[in-house]
Amino acid sequence: MTPVEIVLAPSQGARALWIAAASAAILAAVWIFQAFGYAPCELCLTQRYAFYAAVPIALLTALASRSAYGLARAGFAVLALVFAANAVLAAYHVGVEYHWWQGPTACTGGAGSLDVNDLVKALDSVKVVRCDEVQLRIAGLSLAGWNVLASAALAIYAAFAARLWSVPARTPRTTEARIPAK
Repeated sequence: MTPVEIVLAPSQGARALWIAAASAAILAAVWIFQAFGYAPCELCLTQRYAFYAAVPIALLTALASRSAYGLARAGFAVLALVFAANAVLAAYHVGVEYHWWQGPTACTGGAGSLDVNDLVKALDSVKVVRCDEVQLRIAGLSLAGWNVLASAALAIYAAFAARLWSVPARTPRTTEARIPAK
């Protein structure tokens, strides 16, 4: 079996399990980065919701693929929409990081209240991780940039999976000539 045949699995159940595994792997990766001290900002945390949702949806889609093909296709369509929306949110986050546009005031240092007492209380109670400052770049991309690519790829994969039917298992070819029965 080639790597392409493994990733482009012949059954809807296997495709759904690939999406669940990819989502779980992405969550594990961001948790590892967080364990190493890279605190997520508000937008980073919001982008994780898609992966939290994708794991159970993909697992339910895998279960549905055994008998309810229409339901499985609907599950893949939902997954495609979830990941497409997450790719858009991640692209917005990238724009905030590059200062192409203003991000949420809760994490980009917006002025908000200028009362000194409120400012002191806020400084004592919360450490805000800024959404407009990149904490880590890998191969030139921030984690939000990588999320754009991962979410877009998963959205495309789920959309194709929604369009494809399960492929019947291949039967090996025989080298014997078939002799018609008399």
